[in-house]
Formats: sequence, structure tokens, C-alpha cells
Amino acid sequence: MKKKICILGSTGSIGLTSLKILEKKIKFFNIKVLVANKNFKIICEQIKKYKPKYFIISDKTIYNKVLKKYSKRKIKILNDFKNLSSKEKFDITISAIPGIAGLYPTLKSVKQSKKILIANKESIICGWNLIKISASKNKTKIIPVDSEHFSISKLIQNEKLSNINKIYITASGGPFLGYKKNQFKKILPKHALKHPKWQMGKKITIDSSTLMNKIFEIIEAQKLFNIPNEKLDILIHPNSLVHAIVEYKNGFKKFLYHDTSMIIPLSNAIFDGDLNINEFFKSKKNKNTVLENLIFKPVPEELFPIIKLKKIANEYPSTPIIINASNEILVDHFLLKKIPFLSIFKIIMSILKDVNYKKYAIRNAKNIEHINKIDTWARKTTIKKIKNLYG
Repeated sequence: MKKKICILGSTGSIGLTSLKILEKKIKFFNIKVLVANKNFKIICEQIKKYKPKYFIISDKTIYNKVLKKYSKRKIKILNDFKNLSSKEKFDITISAIPGIAGLYPTLKSVKQSKKILIANKESIICGWNLIKISASKNKTKIIPVDSEHFSISKLIQNEKLSNINKIYITASGGPFLGYKKNQFKKILPKHALKHPKWQMGKKITIDSSTLMNKIFEIIEAQKLFNIPNEKLDILIHPNSLVHAIVEYKNGFKKFLYHDTSMIIPLSNAIFDGDLNINEFFKSKKNKNTVLENLIFKPVPEELFPIIKLKKIANEYPSTPIIINASNEILVDHFLLKKIPFLSIFKIIMSILKDVNYKKYAIRNAKNIEHINKIDTWARKTTIKKIKNLYG
């Protein structure tokens, strides 16, 4: 029997990579539901190619345009994930909608799926407790597919956390690793979007350039694996080949190495490791031996001040929600050239010092409505601070 597939964020980099993998073994899969925002061209291509039962499009204008174009087809075009029947069940859901927008679809999918491959950082950062409770209740398996967390999950499999001394998450350093401090004042979006190793969406690429993605990954690791903050650290690794290192109390260190392609963690998660990766991905030929010239070094805090957030990112139960919301607004404004690059960190710090910060941060969000209230406060406060600074 074919496995039923749902992809949240089918037109983004993770969604496209997932479909590329599924295509190779399409006779084993039924791509039942695809969800996207507003890439009209790709949405139409995916409808024609994959013939899903449902296509859910969140952008109202694009939804109406697609609905008109495919009015005579059997496919059901919906405008909201809430409208998808709870009776629809999936073997695998791939959660890859960027930002807090991915939280509700992820939570709903947990109730309808046997296995969730989660690439949406914000769902874990802001709503992990809700996801965890629902997954336990519905016997849904949650598999993180970010390369760092997929690596950690493999490295600590069947290991006692009490035996672990430290877990290191690696960072490439992004496009500005070789910059001098005074060069950061002149950074434009076009510079920040040129990642030296990975091809990703705009939001995650900017987060990679500030190293905010590593702060999020530390929070994720704490939540996913129940690892205390003091056992987690970040290392600069420009090669981008080792994705996590586990240091044990007995002196051993283990790491997981793979090429800079999301095909590797995604395909292993889809097929539970039972695959020949050469069917999906051809490793780049390298003159050097596999483990030659690997570089690891501490993060230069003077260049990446956002790393200071590591100590306070889990200060209160809802601090991660506030940091995430503020960062989303700031990244959007930076991409629109409304604020300078260095303001991203400065304004987030000012949010964490705001007179009303603690009132929201101490709240223990027990449902998605609570999360949305905290998220809304952080967004509105960030916009006010931007207006006060830049008009």
C-alpha cells in the first residue's frame, strides 16, 4: 500500500527537496496534500505533476487565481489548513512552513499523521510542549530533519544523557565569517543572502548570517532532547560537513559527517535509514580525503553578538516565543532595507529589556491562543521600536 504524504510548505527549499526525493520512489507514495503560500508558478507545476487530492494555499489572491484555473479538475483547492477534514490521515507529514505560520498546521498534522518530519524551527521553539503532548496522545513519531538535530538524534541514540558532557552544534559562520567589525555597518540584504555552503529560503539565510539560527537550534535541542543549556554549545565549522559533536564524560567524542545537502537527513528520515543514498544524491568528488582539514573554532562574539542570547534565550517559559517573533519582524524589515543589519541584535535586546517583557515572558503558554497573544505583543513592540528609531 502506498504511503500517504502531506507536505507543509511544498514550494520552499525543504518542500522541493522532499518532492525530489519522493519522485525517485514515487510508486511507493501517494502525495495527498500539498500546502503553500503564494508561488503561483510552482503551485501550478505541482498540481499538474503530482496531482494531489488537496492543495491548500494561504494567500487569498493566489488561492482565487488557482481555484479559477483548476475549477474543472478533481483537485480540491482550499484557502486554510483548518478546512482540511480531520478524517484525512497521513503516513508522513513534512513540516516546512517557515515562521510561526507553521505552528498551527504542524499541531493539526500531529493528530492526523503517523510520522512528522519537522523542519519548522518555530514550531519547536514556540509550541514544543503542545506538540509533545499531542504526539504522545496520538502515538505520532516526531523526527527533526534539520541537519544538526537529525545528527544529534543519531549520535545520542541508546545513550544515557547522564553520560554526556557536552553537545556542540556547528555553524558555518555564514557569509561574514571573514569580515572585520567595521564592515558589518555596510551589510546589505544582497550580501547576507549569499550563503557560502547552503541554498535555503531568505528568512533562514538571514538567520544564518546573524547566527540567530544557532540560537534557535540551541533552544530546539533543549526541547527535543531534554538537554540543559549548560551542556550545549556552538562551534564555527566553515567546512559544514560535521553537523553535531557529542562529548562524553569518558573522554570519547562522536560526530556525524555528511555532505551539505538536505537530501541526506530528509531521505534517511523518510525511509527510516533503509536506503542507498546514491539513488538520491551524488556526493561531490573531493581531492582531499573525507576527514582532511576539518576546522572547528569558537564563535567570535565581537562579530556575532547575537550569540549572547544563548544564556538568556530560555530565561522564562515564553522568552523563545518573544525572541522568535521579534526576529521575524526584524528580518522582514532588513530584507526591505528599512533597518541596518546590526539593528537586528540591538532591537531584540531592547525588547528583552522592555518594561512589559517579563509580564509576557513568564507566561506558560498552554494553547496556541496563548502563544499568539505573546507573539502579537512581541511583534507590535518590535514595530514600535523600529518606528522610534527609523521613522
